[in-house]
Amino acid sequence: MKTLIIPNKDSHLFTTFYPNEGRETVLLLHGGPGVPDNLTQVAELLMDNFQVIGFQQRGTGLSPCQNKDYSVNSYLSDIECLADYFSLQKFHLYGHSWGGLYAQIYAQYHPERILSLFLCSPSSGTGNHWKETEKEVFMFNKSKCDFMEFLGMGWNNLLGMFGNDKAYQRLFEQVLKNYNKGFVNGETASFQLENVRAEPINLTRKELLKYPVLENNPTLNFPVTVTYGEFDIYGESKKYVKNRFPTGHIFTIQQCGHLPWLHNKRAFESIISEHYGI
Repeated sequence: MKTLIIPNKDSHLFTTFYPNEGRETVLLLHGGPGVPDNLTQVAELLMDNFQVIGFQQRGTGLSPCQNKDYSVNSYLSDIECLADYFSLQKFHLYGHSWGGLYAQIYAQYHPERILSLFLCSPSSGTGNHWKETEKEVFMFNKSKCDFMEFLGMGWNNLLGMFGNDKAYQRLFEQVLKNYNKGFVNGETASFQLENVRAEPINLTRKELLKYPVLENNPTLNFPVTVTYGEFDIYGESKKYVKNRFPTGHIFTIQQCGHLPWLHNKRAFESIISEHYGI
């Protein structure tokens, strides 16, 4: 594994690179926004058969964004920048949670560069779909907290909206505990909570709320796999993703929440192996 900093105008993308000469490339998109995750467990599943690239998204962790530009077009330009840096004509996209929505947006505008799309518990969409998703996540977290925990989440969310990084770090510590309740305890290391930043969370959210709803894709020239956990954080809004990719392979992983590589590793590995042919 190698790490490097790749510049894209006023942003610098902290990139993790698992070289595998002569093999196809999988580009990993973590969730959040604003919550860095190395997706190490996923990279380790793929690294023997693929070249794997991950990066901390603009403004997140070790990827400063000096111009504070969190427009969707700027996010798309980051993927283009990485593809050009590594001389990739085509590549596989893997996205988790918000990263799954990020992948959907990129695939809508650059389908010619996509070899396949793997959407792991993807956020459901932009515009009103994003707003609906936020309500579902709110209700999920409420159902997992006692009164004091939920009160703390509300307070930290308010402080975070005013730009307090530490408050969002405390908020996402509780969020991850909620995701893992009933499955595992304390598995948060890969998320690097100390590098959670308020700026990309707040400004990206504004951009997603005003962005047009994504189009449906009845015909695609690449395979699509979508997975959700049986007890995932999303509810009815999942229909938007299913309608968007009517020819995709949709899986519900039993006894699993939002983090399948932790909650039901065996079932998740089986699906990812089938998708990538490994």
